[in-house]
Formats: sequence, structure tokens, C-alpha cells
Amino acid sequence: MSEIVFLIQSEDSKGLLAGISSFFYEQGFNILSCEQHTDLPTNRYFMRVALDVEDLSYSSEALERQFAELAEPLGLEWSVHYPNEVARVAVLVSKASHCLYDILAKQSEGVIECEIPLVISNHPDLESVAQRFDIPFRHLPVSRETKAEQEAEILNLLRENAIDLVVLARYMQILSPAFLRAFDKPIINIHHAFLPAFQGANPYRRAYDRGVKIIGATAHYVTEDLDEGPIIDQDVARVSHRCGPEDMKRMGRDVESVVLSRALKAHLERKVIVFANKTVVFSV
Repeated sequence: MSEIVFLIQSEDSKGLLAGISSFFYEQGFNILSCEQHTDLPTNRYFMRVALDVEDLSYSSEALERQFAELAEPLGLEWSVHYPNEVARVAVLVSKASHCLYDILAKQSEGVIECEIPLVISNHPDLESVAQRFDIPFRHLPVSRETKAEQEAEILNLLRENAIDLVVLARYMQILSPAFLRAFDKPIINIHHAFLPAFQGANPYRRAYDRGVKIIGATAHYVTEDLDEGPIIDQDVARVSHRCGPEDMKRMGRDVESVVLSRALKAHLERKVIVFANKTVVFSV
């Protein structure tokens, strides 16, 4: 990301676009892209503005101070992100490799721009995958009796590695509310889109038994309400009576990989604004 990005939200009112755009024009910025959305039922306004970083002729602190003077009377909630902010991402996995492979491959190719200093797993199975991409792997087994200690070890690793974001790439453990409060940074999860209809083990077998005609995946931010956090991305694939449970599982893995990587990329590119329990995901 070679641009300065502002993410803005507020109660909708006339003149917001004109006022914000005029501010950047008066500060000498070239607006590379601008996308806005008004949620009519809540009268909420959302905006993503990308500025040419070459036009920053003074300090970032001065830019933020001046924008704050505009934002306060308008009631704007905002954040600003600079090109030198490269997120440090930890990936948590269990035994399934498809999402991990996809993320590591896209990160190594520059499709997903971040640093991945750590892969953590409650099983040893995927250590060879992390090694192929030269990323440290930590095996931290967990049981019901050792869950608190294992989560404390994970938290220590996240802090030691200055992690900004955690991705649960088919990590088959529920993170405790205490862990979520202690980490207090974004966590993105992926799961099959059968929830809540086919929870638990072997959902594709039960979906097959039910005769479903679509399968899919959902990527969302993690909250203390299990699998009910703000949704970032979803997709589906059509299936027919010819598809057995293993066919569905294979197709489901493909969709999960695509959806998780797409959600991660949107987050890293500062295209997501969270409001209440929903998201606005910009396309520019």
C-alpha cells in the first residue's frame, strides 16, 4: 500500500463529501480514490479516501491535528493509515492445511502484504508447511485441563512478536473471552457457511444427508459471541445430488481458502469499517 488511507464514519448529513474533499484539496493532496456509502436505515455515513503519499509535505502528526479540527464539529469517527504500517500477522491452525497454504503462498508472492513472523498450532502436523515458507512454527498442544495455560503461552508469543492481527486458518479451538479481552486486537476466523444449521464435527456429511444445494464459507471478526462477529466476506459454490461428502468437503476447502484470503486482504488494505455488528467493505 503506497498511499495514505483515511477511514471515516459519522451520522449522515449534507455536505460531508464536499467538506472532506475540500479539506484534502486545500492541503494539497491528490485523491487517488474515494468511495462512500450511506446506510439509510441507520442514517450512517461511511467513507474511504486514499491520498497520494507523495503529496504529504509536512508531518503526519500535523496532518492528523488539522484533520481532527475538521472532524470534531462534524462528529467524524476516523482513522488514518500510512504506507509504512506493515501489519504483523500470526496464523493459528490445527490440522487442515488448505487455508494456511493459500495465505502463505499469497503473502510470499506479495498478493497479501504483511509480515507473518509466526504460525501457532495445537497439533504438530503443519510444521512442514511453515518450514517451506521459512516461518517459525510453535506447537502448543491443548486439552480442557490445560486451555488457560496454553492460551497464556499464545498471548506471550503474540506480544513478543508484536502481532497486530491473528488469523484463525481452520484453528479448531474456541478462544476464551479472557483471551479475546487480553489480546484486544482484530482476529479473523473462517468457517463453513452451514452455521448454525450444521455445527460441530463432519458438517459436510450432515449437509450431504440433508441434500443441500449450496455450500460456502464465511470470514468474520471474532467476538465473544461464537461465530457471530461482523462478517467480512462470504461465498458459495453450487452442488448437486452427484456430489458426495468428500466432494463437498473438497469444494468447501476451496471456497474457505478464497474467502479467508479475500477477507485478510481487505483488512490489510484498510477497506473495512466496522459499525455495530456489521461491516462496510469498500472495493477500491
